[in-house]
Amino acid sequence: MRRAVRNFVNGLAFGVTETVPGVSGSTIAVILGFYHEFIGAINHFRKEPKKHLGFLIPLLLGAAAGLVAFSSLIDYLLTNFSFPTMSFFIGLIAGVIPLIFKKVKEPGTWFTGREMGIILVPMALMAVISHLKGVSVESPAEVISRIGIPYMLFIFVSGMIAAAALVIPAVSGSFMLLLIGIYPLVTYTLASLRLVPTNLTNTALMLDIAKVLLPLGLGIIIGGLAMIRLVGQLLKNHYRTVFLIILGLLTGSVYALFREPMVFQSNMSAPIIAVGVATLCGGAVVSFMIGKKRL
Repeated sequence: MRRAVRNFVNGLAFGVTETVPGVSGSTIAVILGFYHEFIGAINHFRKEPKKHLGFLIPLLLGAAAGLVAFSSLIDYLLTNFSFPTMSFFIGLIAGVIPLIFKKVKEPGTWFTGREMGIILVPMALMAVISHLKGVSVESPAEVISRIGIPYMLFIFVSGMIAAAALVIPAVSGSFMLLLIGIYPLVTYTLASLRLVPTNLTNTALMLDIAKVLLPLGLGIIIGGLAMIRLVGQLLKNHYRTVFLIILGLLTGSVYALFREPMVFQSNMSAPIIAVGVATLCGGAVVSFMIGKKRL
């Protein structure tokens, strides 16, 4: 029972972080120590389904609860206190970087030229992505009112791309959705789920939610399964290389997040900046202390 509760809480943390652009749920999985078990459970599910269901069911239920329950809260915090909120998540990422560095650096040696390249390429990639990202001027309500089959296919493909990011630590699925341009639409739709219990006969609401979440969910499932198998094989055969890439992605994502306009969209008064610095340090300490025990 204790293990199930722990897995549910881990899933909750995974789901909550995936509502924030630039913050990777898989990074949280690495910090909390269940990333390898998650990848292994998916890859070996057919061999021992009963064993892995005990891990996956509470984890996925927690993730779903985190996505639905916290989408509105995260939206509120990002709208009104974006700098302290994003600073905390940036701190979570920054705090685990020294631990990953220690994990991949062999004692008494330094990185070779090849290894430095493996780190710098994904770091540069995150920086480039942060410069390429555009900003949508349409409201989610305007977009959802004109969604048809072509746009649903676009959402499906976007879900596959986001799923690929979901299973790679330091790469945020929600950041990829932001880059593609449908992140506001997805968070708007997730927040709309809270209206469902009191609007069960509202077919327009149900249809609007289904037009977004069904193709997105299907894309995430298909893309996620494909990427999990690939990542599982890479971890098995190229463990150190994978974590060198993760180190580069983590470092690059800190830069990319500080360039994200969402970080600075709310009031940037002196007290808010002071609180942001405090939450940044707090996030770094939290992830370092947790990761120190798990990594």
